[in-house]
Amino acid sequence: MAEARRRAADIVEPTWIMAHRQSAGTGRRGRPWQGGEGNLFATLIYKPACSHAEAARRSFLAANALYETLALYVDRDTLALKWPNDVLLHEGKVAGILLEASGGGPFVDWLAVGIGVNLATAPPDDPAMNARPVSLFDQGGAPVAPEDFLTVLATNFATQEGILAELGFARVREAWLERAARIGEVITARTSRDEITGTFDTIDEDGNLVLLTADGPRAIPAADIYF
Repeated sequence: MAEARRRAADIVEPTWIMAHRQSAGTGRRGRPWQGGEGNLFATLIYKPACSHAEAARRSFLAANALYETLALYVDRDTLALKWPNDVLLHEGKVAGILLEASGGGPFVDWLAVGIGVNLATAPPDDPAMNARPVSLFDQGGAPVAPEDFLTVLATNFATQEGILAELGFARVREAWLERAARIGEVITARTSRDEITGTFDTIDEDGNLVLLTADGPRAIPAADIYF
């Protein structure tokens, strides 16, 4: 992500940047992202003609692309998408997505889509995490080199961009919901200010999590999810 920021001004075409090792990885809200050799650390830097809100919704597009890529190496029924930006394998976190955009006007100047996938190894369990870390390999997935995984992922991401361009976010959202973890079940969303428990009903047209609570539906734009 840091290298993507450095190169952003000079990028003309969508460009993937991959690191073989990562010493200062971060996830949402600046949390450390640990990863060993043999895992995927990659960022797509590009300049979509879109608003900041439209850029943020690309996390769902990225999740769909990740799901389809991982499904080549494990049974797709063992995978699920966890709002807002994780992919689960046997209910453990196997991949995460982090978006960063720049631009002071109505449209973004550039968008960086950071993706980390535990292909070969997973970091140690952390009680503070809301899902245990797992790797593709330790969950029975076929061994795959990061370069080979990224080749397939880049193709799937481009396909998802095509779906977005032709059919709109509604189709991306529909595909994401078909793969969503714990939909229809009671979950807890922890925001920076409060904790909301309710039935996971859907994600709305803006990508907000919608929980059915005792006080009625709640649309939540950002939170950590626990179940």
